Amino acid sequence: MHSLNNEGGEGNQILTRQVTIINKEGEPVTVNAVSGDMLKHIQAEHLYNIAIETGLKLCNSCKVFNANRITGDEEFTKSFKKTDPDEKVMDLLLKTCAIDDMEGVLVTNNNKNLPRKSVVEFGWLIALPEASKTENFFHVKLVPDAGKETGKGEEGANVGQNIFHRPANSGVYALVSNFDLCRIGYNDISKVYAIDDTERQQRYQALLKSILYTFLKPTGAMRNTQNPHIVNFEGVISYSSSSIPAPTVSALNDNYDKEIKGIAENLNKIVEGSIDVEEFSSLKEFTEKFQMIINNTEPVKLAENKKEK
Repeated sequence: MHSLNNEGGEGNQILTRQVTIINKEGEPVTVNAVSGDMLKHIQAEHLYNIAIETGLKLCNSCKVFNANRITGDEEFTKSFKKTDPDEKVMDLLLKTCAIDDMEGVLVTNNNKNLPRKSVVEFGWLIALPEASKTENFFHVKLVPDAGKETGKGEEGANVGQNIFHRPANSGVYALVSNFDLCRIGYNDISKVYAIDDTERQQRYQALLKSILYTFLKPTGAMRNTQNPHIVNFEGVISYSSSSIPAPTVSALNDNYDKEIKGIAENLNKIVEGSIDVEEFSSLKEFTEKFQMIINNTEPVKLAENKKEK
């Protein structure tokens, strides 16, 4: 049961975020959902804490978890001019800040319009149509003196006796996510890495830890009184050691695990050993698989465009 991602209120009713999907019979069904924006914010906050703890390079804005990130960093703004080539500015960004490198950002400083695409991609967390339920609970803020003049307070101060309705949601949820770990530190314009392999490995491990922590501690709305009951967590981790993309199939498909394994087998016939698949059926197994990946792997390195001097 949870209330992780409400979309606002209407009168005294708090509204649960919902999306309409197509079920396996081809019919539209409305279900509860948590947006990928919420999941990425949770992951970015974990990455921030890891970065501070391990001493990763951060811009001045990311050091205080400012939502504007490097665009709010005056020192970065002063380090280049509008006329500077985009690839030079991108190099500065990648060398300056691990969070902006991996989470993505749009550089608008000095009238630039330079996007850094995120390494991290989260889809919607979507409830299975046959396993989703929302209930609404009546709440009232008890004010003993509500009937007296002392209960009025100043306008908009919310000191009176408030009546409102709060949702609580239960369900089995499906999620897909993708992480282009090969792009850590990679300048998409010059096609060259802006940081060395040691720093890439440090950022790689920090990012993987933040992904792991996202599922161990999901934050969101009303966790002070509706901290989610995570009953079970199962799925498939697929990862690639080449330019062949690791397969993903939504768990909205009952056979998603078989599909992913089958796709991996076919892709490995193209480039032998390029795709690895790790299944897990509990949070315990998930942490076992993830710690193995964190401690025993390194990010794939793309071929660089070495210009002749």
